[in-house]
Amino acid sequence: MNTADLGADLGLPVDVPSTALFTDHYELTMLQAALKAGTAERRSVFEVFTRRLPEGRRYGVVAGTGRVLDAVENFRFDAGLLGFLRERRIVNEETLDWLAGYRFGGDVWGYQEGQMYFPGSPILRVEGSFAECVLLETVILSILNHDSAVAAAASRMSSAADGRPLIEMGARRTHELAAVAASRAAYVGGFASTSDLAAGFRYGIPTVGTSAHAFTLLHDSESNAFRAQVDSLGRGTTLLVDTYDVTEAVRLAVEIAGPELGSVRIDSGDLLLVAHRVRQQLDELGATKTKIIVTSDLDEYAIASLRAAPVDAYGVGTQLVTGSGHPTCSMVYKLVARAESADSKAPLVPVAKKSTGGKTSIGGRKWAARRLDEHGVAEAEVIGTGPVPDELADRQLLIQLIKGGQVVAREALDVVRDRHAAARANLPLSATQLSRGEPVLPTEYLTHHG
Repeated sequence: MNTADLGADLGLPVDVPSTALFTDHYELTMLQAALKAGTAERRSVFEVFTRRLPEGRRYGVVAGTGRVLDAVENFRFDAGLLGFLRERRIVNEETLDWLAGYRFGGDVWGYQEGQMYFPGSPILRVEGSFAECVLLETVILSILNHDSAVAAAASRMSSAADGRPLIEMGARRTHELAAVAASRAAYVGGFASTSDLAAGFRYGIPTVGTSAHAFTLLHDSESNAFRAQVDSLGRGTTLLVDTYDVTEAVRLAVEIAGPELGSVRIDSGDLLLVAHRVRQQLDELGATKTKIIVTSDLDEYAIASLRAAPVDAYGVGTQLVTGSGHPTCSMVYKLVARAESADSKAPLVPVAKKSTGGKTSIGGRKWAARRLDEHGVAEAEVIGTGPVPDELADRQLLIQLIKGGQVVAREALDVVRDRHAAARANLPLSATQLSRGEPVLPTEYLTHHG
């Protein structure tokens, strides 16, 4: 049985039985007021988008879609949650009765997970009654903002690594449940494995890990520590060589494990210089196939600076799980269209907030397509309302994820990971530059009037 399936079946402690209180208080007070006003059942369209990318970023990465689908399915108010709302007098009894039977029965469309997005991209479109859609705002945004931020950092790092594997090892630098989500998002963005066992159990991501400095310090000598590890884990293990003196540790490592030693890990110092010295020493000792893994507060810039070094893999923690300086994508969830009445046949009317200060929204139910140039390379993100032009019909980006309340587009995480790699390869070459710049694709709007 697939371990990811096993984890889902068991209902892991990293899962929450209900996501219904992963929301803001005002979602429920809006619901109560709309129910009283008779507007709660008006057909509505909400969209998730961001007005801008984080400063200097050239593209965004959609991640967390699979978790959103789980969250929508598990958005249920059981007796305990309703009791909490009643005790705190957050909503009235009529609203509590409505919440008791809540099941999202609408439709959700969205960009496929792993796909790129740009300013204005309608990453997710949620359609249904105002009441059922408005409740999902906070949980959807919390998932997409976090996971997409981590995936974007992971994508930049995997691009900088230029094909060398990356290990996610940031669990100790973030909330214990956020660590599991971060591992998943990092895998989407191109990381090969994680140190976090909960992520491996829940999502089937490959897990790796051998020893820390504490293991070496536990033993009376470094040689005793290395011998104990090799005796237990075999010659293919990874030995940590910077607890004391790196040169002596490498000598001991090869002496004890032989030229079959799997890897050595360097966790401090001038990584560029030390990696060259260690590679030379390993080769001179006959351990020509022993790999070098580097860790120590890496980000995409440090990884890129090590591209010319004899490094075989990178372990990344803090900078990855915090979005490498941008821990959120500033996505918003806005009502863009609503019916004139609760009548199911009432036409939709575009709506938008009128605002200054960069918070202007564009009303209307939108589609999105990515236009290609004559070489098949993406050249623009085209967003519009109304009919889709014929030349863009086969380049549309939104697919249906939920239909009538039922999830219709679940997919394996490896499929998402492969999609991201393909989508990144389809962007102009400048997309992977780490220097600050504008979004690699311009956003064009085609607004239908009438």
